[in-house]
Amino acid sequence: LDKWADKSAVKAVDERLRQGHMGWRRKRGLDPNEGYPGIRYILLHTLAHMLIRELALECGYNAASIRERVYADTEAGKDQAGFLIYTAAADSDGTLGGLVDLGNPENLGRLLHQALDRARVCASDPLCSEHDPSKDQSLHGAACHACSFVSETSCECGNRHLDRSLVVPTIENANAAYFVKS
Repeated sequence: LDKWADKSAVKAVDERLRQGHMGWRRKRGLDPNEGYPGIRYILLHTLAHMLIRELALECGYNAASIRERVYADTEAGKDQAGFLIYTAAADSDGTLGGLVDLGNPENLGRLLHQALDRARVCASDPLCSEHDPSKDQSLHGAACHACSFVSETSCECGNRHLDRSLVVPTIENANAAYFVKS
């Protein structure tokens, strides 16, 4: 992850996202230098959304009942890089359509590949992939309802801090992706 984050294309995306974040906070009278989660968080957060969407498609389970928790703290010597996807239902609905079974290793790899393939092209491309958060002071890059957003109840930060160009190559940015098709 450190090697990936050090790539010039990733640094350029990070700078655009950081500028968008700062502008968004300035417009709301907030300290623009606080609250930016970092490029690692945005990568993991976007990947979590891609998997949530794929899980819901695969088993027909209501995506609004799936939640996420992203672990990407790199401060004070921490080196976190992960996320938890879980069902928010207090009953047995989490087993509907085999949702729990999809988390098993023999299924998870296939789902990850499917999610990555699905994210390479968005129905709103090229508009989605060309989105520059530094210009409109928003909190997301190449992300929209067609490719990356999930239900607001599922997302720990309201569909903010997402950019699929950090996960897979997009039409606009082929060089910042962590997962490169081989």
